[in-house]
Amino acid sequence: MTQTTETATQEVDIVPVGQVPPLGVVPKKMHAWVIRPERFGEPTKSFQTEEMPVWDIGPDEVIVQVMAAGINYNAIWAGLGEPVNILKSHGLDFHIAGSDASGVVWKVGSAVRNWKVGDEVVLHCNHLVEAGVSDLQTIWGYETPDGSFAQFTRAQAQQLLPKPKDLTWEDAASYGLTYFTAHRMLIDRAEIQPGEDVLVWGGGGGLGVFAIQLCKAAGARAIAVVSSDEKAKLAMELGAHGVINRKDFPNLQYRPPETPEQTKARFQDMKAFGKKIWEILGEKKSVEVVFEHVGQRTFPASVWLASKYGRIVICGATTGYELTFDVRHLWMQQKRIIGSHFADADSSQRANRLVQQGLVRPVMTKLFTWDEIANAHQEMYENKLHGTVSALVGAPKPGLKNYEETLEAMKG
Repeated sequence: MTQTTETATQEVDIVPVGQVPPLGVVPKKMHAWVIRPERFGEPTKSFQTEEMPVWDIGPDEVIVQVMAAGINYNAIWAGLGEPVNILKSHGLDFHIAGSDASGVVWKVGSAVRNWKVGDEVVLHCNHLVEAGVSDLQTIWGYETPDGSFAQFTRAQAQQLLPKPKDLTWEDAASYGLTYFTAHRMLIDRAEIQPGEDVLVWGGGGGLGVFAIQLCKAAGARAIAVVSSDEKAKLAMELGAHGVINRKDFPNLQYRPPETPEQTKARFQDMKAFGKKIWEILGEKKSVEVVFEHVGQRTFPASVWLASKYGRIVICGATTGYELTFDVRHLWMQQKRIIGSHFADADSSQRANRLVQQGLVRPVMTKLFTWDEIANAHQEMYENKLHGTVSALVGAPKPGLKNYEETLEAMKG
């Protein structure tokens, strides 16, 4: 598909959601879900639809017609205005969230050479502060205001990746942020090796479902920590070597301030949890790697449970950033704590190839429509979702895999 001079010179004001203008024609305005500071709060309050101007682009940027967008927790943080007011960071009085997308390249900047109008793409959210000049990075759609919950999104050309041809728009939009983060953590930072064992907190969640698959692809064994039989079943289907239901260990998590009795109960549960790992592995050994993103509540157990010379790799802290643990378990056993933050373009490209090759797959558990985007985030905020989740934006119905199919569906 190529952009023609005829279509490029047409003018369009705005098109309905679920329709597209001629290929390469960028409307003046677009429909978008917008967050504003006066609406900060839970998603059903903070997310509102508005008509917004379509973005201008620089030489290294592109406009993408969004077909589907992934649902991630950072959009909830943006809408809450906590833990930081992200609008103050990027300096605008509005924010369009969304850090995952699949779609079609609709316009390219003057310096873009590797992509053309009509290319079908997914986006990674590593946004360079000064593309081609600095390696400083921000998260597109969170620390930038031009995310995917709009008909058109603006991105740097280096953020584009080929859309896996066998995936629907909604599947392709669902995996980027969580999967590329997990790949960076395990493959690039922890450098997992064949034969190693890995403890995966949140084995049924957006990060965990990819951590399990990456362990299997790398020849390592994943033990998934889950909170329900449904998530346990999913983890085993994805290739986990075993599962542990954290609800069987009610005192395992650290919840300060602790009484001496609570500390004693927590250590008893940590020991029982370790014995459960032995039972799953069939020998008295622990895991070489712990996949951490929970933070305050699980970190003391993570440090204790890792084997001698083990690695605890962490990318976030959903239960709290201030981590308390017995450091003797770290230095005396010569363990390592490894920080990891999303992924760069190279890591994202390598990760995406595994999806193209069918070695890793998205785990879509629920699909929302355009009109349900605020409710989708509300469900995530209330912990009612697991796996990966996305919403249709430009695609008129589920199941469409390319632009031609999408145009045919729009005619119907």
